[in-house]
Amino acid sequence: MPTSIHPSAVIHPNAILGEDCTVGPFCVLGEHVVLGPRCTLHSHVVIEGRTELGSDNEVFPFACLGGKTQDLKYRGGTTYVRIGDHNVFREYATVHAATADGQSTVVGSHNHFLAYTHLAHDVRVGSHVIMSNVATLAGHVTVEDHVVIGGLAAVHQFCRIGRHAMIGGCAKVVQDIAPFMMADGNPAETRFTNKVGLERAGFSAEAISQLTKAYKVLFRSGLTTANALARIEAELGESPEVRHLVAFTQSSERGLAK
Repeated sequence: MPTSIHPSAVIHPNAILGEDCTVGPFCVLGEHVVLGPRCTLHSHVVIEGRTELGSDNEVFPFACLGGKTQDLKYRGGTTYVRIGDHNVFREYATVHAATADGQSTVVGSHNHFLAYTHLAHDVRVGSHVIMSNVATLAGHVTVEDHVVIGGLAAVHQFCRIGRHAMIGGCAKVVQDIAPFMMADGNPAETRFTNKVGLERAGFSAEAISQLTKAYKVLFRSGLTTANALARIEAELGESPEVRHLVAFTQSSERGLAK
């Protein structure tokens, strides 16, 4: 099927569109925009800046991708948004470009960003992530793979969300959320292992059991983080999931939400 462009769309002549793209009514594509094959833009989509989308992305009405950072430290320069394949951006979703010259906001593949979600400057979002309506990532946030963020949740700048974590709706995240865990509240606290999510993702009962034991040591034993990690490594360190949990915690700069 050839690329289809509605006559009301405004596309800069230097924009690059891959094969079999669909650009709906009243869409606007800027000079440096690149769309990979089979991307679908419904009506009223705006893509600007130096924004690149891979293949098979779907963007719904009034989403805005690639806009100038809202960071007041911005002093000009060339910044980017780089988006992978098979992502869905629902109505009014926004993704902003990086702040510093040469830097990028990066989104992986197979993600689902529901209505009014916001990805601020310099975020790093992995793959298979779901952000529910009005969930917001501040600048420099990192979200690993297979994360679910509930509606109206807000993540403070420079926080990290570990893989296979789940954040409850309306949560206020001001510290890192450990991988494989569930967090909720204002401020967010780690509640338990993301047991149901891990089961649905195909993790073994043994892996989930090991993570639950690690959760109890790290979050409920009353030990300092350093002592808890030492105990976890001594008793549970053979599990690859536990090793990732330990490495994530050791590299945390903001500390874990406990």
